[in-house]
Amino acid sequence: MVNFGGSLRTTGRFSVSYFSNLIDRCLTLGSLSFAQSIHAHLVKTSLHRHTFLGNRLLGLYSGLGSVTPAIGVFHDIPDKNRFTWNILLMALLRTGCVEAAHELFEEMPERDVVSWNSLISGYVSTGYVDKAFGVLHRMQDLGVKVSAFTLSIAASCVPCPRQAKQVHGLITRFGSGSSNTVLGNSLIDMYGRVGLAGYASQIFRAMDNSDIISWNSMISAYGRSGCGMEALECFCAMRAAGFSTDEFTMSSVLNICTDLENLAKGEQLLAHCFKMGFLSNSIVSSAVIDMYSIFGRLDDAVRIFQGMPRWDSVLCNSMYSGYVRSSIGDEAIKLFVVALRKSVMPTEFTFATILNSRTCFCSTDLGMQIHCWVCKTGFEADMIVANALVDMYAKLGFVESAMKIFSKMVAKDLVSWNTMIMGLAKNGQGVEALRIFRELQGNGVKPDRITLVGVLLACSYGHMVHEGKRIFSSMEKKYGVMRDLEHYACMVDMMGRAGMLKETWNIIETSPHGHSLSLWNLLLNACRIHGDLVFATIIAEKLLDLEARSALPYLVLAQMYGVRGRWESMARVLKAMEDRGVRKVREYSWICIRNHIYVFKTDQLFQWEGKAVYSMLQLLDWVMNGEGCVHAESTLYGDCCGE
Repeated sequence: MVNFGGSLRTTGRFSVSYFSNLIDRCLTLGSLSFAQSIHAHLVKTSLHRHTFLGNRLLGLYSGLGSVTPAIGVFHDIPDKNRFTWNILLMALLRTGCVEAAHELFEEMPERDVVSWNSLISGYVSTGYVDKAFGVLHRMQDLGVKVSAFTLSIAASCVPCPRQAKQVHGLITRFGSGSSNTVLGNSLIDMYGRVGLAGYASQIFRAMDNSDIISWNSMISAYGRSGCGMEALECFCAMRAAGFSTDEFTMSSVLNICTDLENLAKGEQLLAHCFKMGFLSNSIVSSAVIDMYSIFGRLDDAVRIFQGMPRWDSVLCNSMYSGYVRSSIGDEAIKLFVVALRKSVMPTEFTFATILNSRTCFCSTDLGMQIHCWVCKTGFEADMIVANALVDMYAKLGFVESAMKIFSKMVAKDLVSWNTMIMGLAKNGQGVEALRIFRELQGNGVKPDRITLVGVLLACSYGHMVHEGKRIFSSMEKKYGVMRDLEHYACMVDMMGRAGMLKETWNIIETSPHGHSLSLWNLLLNACRIHGDLVFATIIAEKLLDLEARSALPYLVLAQMYGVRGRWESMARVLKAMEDRGVRKVREYSWICIRNHIYVFKTDQLFQWEGKAVYSMLQLLDWVMNGEGCVHAESTLYGDCCGE
């Protein structure tokens, strides 16, 4: 590197080819400082105004991701050609400056197909699919001939079946999907992503020259469309046709076996992977880990993971997911720490998985530490990670922190809105949840069944019966959402809390879920809370007739009989409960101390240093009643003020 800089300073051969070779060398090294040094010499010799060298320098800065000096080079070139404009356009799009790229595109004196393709590809890569299709339609209106690359980009980003068919028509018009293998493969993949495996199959059968990518795309299309058996048949046909399987093939069919819950077939494919040496590929191994963890064989998943010579984010993410799925989030956290020490950087999937683990919901400090890592690695703007953070803070009870993250989200999907509404509802902030619901509608987002469950929960916990009844009655007509069991459960809970027991009975009786044990259990609990013994007895007896598996009606009815002194009836109910194998669900409490969760049963008095716990409770009682209270308040006030 020193010699490279020295030759640049001492040589006297300042020709165009000389600087062009230096730029090639600088691109290989990837050094911004050398690029700036070359730029300085070009300015010194006035060669920076040369169109060819200016374009080369512009491409150099673009390749290094330095937009600001690239813009300076662009303005220094007096005679700009199509390449000059296209290079800067791609540089802006590559660095995410979409608006600036669009403005530059509009200023271009001459546009070719590369210019159009660059803008369409830039919009797709940054998630602006609608704008990408807008550019494509404008391209057609102006009569610009599309290329195969244009069509491939369009096929890669279609969001729905209707647009998929439009792109297919465009490809049929301007190119032939049957003779062009690349376009044919793009169409197969496109139809697979929108769930139209039948259309993908027609394209596949009509292709003149299919390759391994065609077969892999077809297998994947079947898998994405829920046609697992057809995917396995396609895999067998692929091998019968003489095509060798690759890592992508095996990862796809392993995932399909998992979806089909066919472990035997999956293990046969695993044996094939061993034979072909595919397990060294992290994508294949991650598919095997997913399969074993989903089937509850976590030990086998860990064995596969530990046998890998090298870790990467794909492999670790599968193992994180396996641990969380098996409800041992502690192991996922430990692996996360070890992976960081091995320089395996987390991805957005990593954070979304760990934040959704029960471990983060039990430990405030741990959740906040993970949030710090999210900020440090720049994933706070990722929508999936942000949704997971909102959910975590809401479940921990830190609604303000959840709302702060939610309000900063640049892009929100329906999951974002639902998570925030549900979090506010479960934390008793019904009014705020309804405000977010109105804001959702104001942004043109259509609510779904989960949204309305959250809204009805907000009305229930916020004692807003009138508002809840209004929303419930207008669900189908106003929002296009059919009422299901969860919505009726919210209404029964809401009206039961309000003491409207007879009206709640009528709602259950007239609903399509009149035989649902969960609805009657909710009403029974409401009767018990409001002390309506007669109504509670009627409902409990009804539940016994329905042979309820819950212990609640048996215990309530036994309690009612006991209060009235009907001991024989009480014994009969408890005997029926025993004969039907119904067991009382134990209640537990838990507390997290130094990353360890201690669980207490209702009758567990002296466990986990019970004497010390009760001594501390006595001390707290003394602090709250008497002189200790004043002393504690002054101490806390002094600590908060830094005294």
